[in-house]
Amino acid sequence: MPTLTILVGTMYGGALDVAEQVKPLFEQAGYCVDISEQPTIDDLTNSQDLTLFCVSTTGSGDYPGNFVSFVRGLQEKSPSLTSLRYGLIALGDSSYGDTFCGAGRALDALLEDHGATRLGERLEVDAMETFMADDAAIPWVEEWIESQQLKVA
Repeated sequence: MPTLTILVGTMYGGALDVAEQVKPLFEQAGYCVDISEQPTIDDLTNSQDLTLFCVSTTGSGDYPGNFVSFVRGLQEKSPSLTSLRYGLIALGDSSYGDTFCGAGRALDALLEDHGATRLGERLEVDAMETFMADDAAIPWVEEWIESQQLKVA
């Protein structure tokens, strides 16, 4: 059975809630799903199938506290991620202007710099428009699974 690892960067639990809400969709598509609330570089380098990032933005476009050491590890160890296929759900608040979804956007660029391949478009969820982030994430994941032909035969 193929695996999907969901790596979560969250400050107040919103991104974790999204991860928990979309997990059953991947399970229905035939994936064994693991959610990591304290992601490490090993989560990426050991990932054989697919990774989904659910990352919120704090402060002025910053990574949430539980995600900082993960990002530092990526920057310092600079592993090759050419075999990594991933999706990205970024949570933010457009009232912060230029830093809206800053953590998700920065993570996307960092992963690209390390050779990873994003499947589909990044989802950016705006707290000013969507009260419950999973209201935007669930239909996006359903479409993402379908468009990327991720269903397991």
